Amino acid sequence: MDARLAVEAAARASYGRLVAYLASRSRDLAAAEDALADSFRAALETWPRDGVPRKPEAWLLVAARRRLTDLSRHDQVRAAASPTLAILAEEVEAGEAPAASFPDERLALLFVCAHPAIDPAARTPLMLQTVLGLDAARIASAFLVAPAAMGQRLTRAKGKIRDAGIAFEVPDTSELAPRLEAVLAAIYAAYGAGWDDLAGADPRRRGLAEEAVFLARVVVQLLPAEPEAKGLLALMLHCEARRQARRDVAGAFVPLSEQDTGLWSRRLMDEAEGLLAAAAPARRLGRFQLEAAIQSAHAERARSGGVDWPAIVALYDGLMLVAPSIGALVGRAAAVGESSGPAAGLALLHGVPAAAVAQYQPFWALNAHLLSRLGRRAEATAAYDSAIGLATDPQVRAFLIERAAAAGASEA
Repeated sequence: MDARLAVEAAARASYGRLVAYLASRSRDLAAAEDALADSFRAALETWPRDGVPRKPEAWLLVAARRRLTDLSRHDQVRAAASPTLAILAEEVEAGEAPAASFPDERLALLFVCAHPAIDPAARTPLMLQTVLGLDAARIASAFLVAPAAMGQRLTRAKGKIRDAGIAFEVPDTSELAPRLEAVLAAIYAAYGAGWDDLAGADPRRRGLAEEAVFLARVVVQLLPAEPEAKGLLALMLHCEARRQARRDVAGAFVPLSEQDTGLWSRRLMDEAEGLLAAAAPARRLGRFQLEAAIQSAHAERARSGGVDWPAIVALYDGLMLVAPSIGALVGRAAAVGESSGPAAGLALLHGVPAAAVAQYQPFWALNAHLLSRLGRRAEATAAYDSAIGLATDPQVRAFLIERAAAAGASEA
């Protein structure tokens, strides 16, 4: 295997587990990240010359631990970390190799990043970077923040974890609930980043969706009485059930309404429905249960052949009460457009402040679709041009260009 590709594969598969493990031992998140970055740089220099090690993850962990102990010797890091670093030093000097499967500390680190002492605005971005490996620029784009500002926010948050001596462990049960919302939001944001990479072309996002589903399963196991944890997992499983139907045999994008339901995974849909049913008795309806219920209503097409659009509108009404967002508003407008006609859907869209949706691609795609259905070609042309310009996935862009042409709009 090519050494550079092996390093890339190790980073994709193990970054979150490695940095979480190192941070849990050193009690210094920034130092753990720096040490791991150094180990990856060393791998890029060493593996092409000496060959890819039999256990790349273990090699990286040993290199990073050595770097951490060097830092402890040279910089005399904080007293709270020194006992653990002394243990690390003894392990390295004794030549002790890490276990073939070292503990997965990512869930603990997710809850560390959601600590009340951390700025709420930094919690989800911090989790996305440290636990799930997204870079600051990608996170900044998702949160509509300048990359430099996001970088500063993340640096401050890591410093707060270090200086406050926040424990690197899953908190007591009494402390879990206040942090759970941020943890679930980060897992879902990671899932969305992986889901959006339809072609799997971005190496930074490969495997993110699968990792997010795994972490959601772990949260459900840790907190079996939390209905929102079940709701999040149900939501993602309904989406995962349709993965094979999102592209046709030629690789072109297929929208949900045109997907072949025979390609949807009944096993995953059944599991999602079971989770929703298990969440219901708690009678604590939240964002993720509502979003999962919306996807459940779409899944009904696999059984009945139709979609109950008024029911979906009602679910979006509930979502707007519980967790209003631009995404929920656009989704509701789409459902209203199907239930009550394109003019009604368009009226909802045009009630959104222009500044809030200027860079939000789904808004422009739906706007173009509804305008096209109403025969307003000139306006549809402009909306399609905006949607095409904001599309980052080549397949989605090609789909929009095709739809624009079919509607009589000019191609971008």
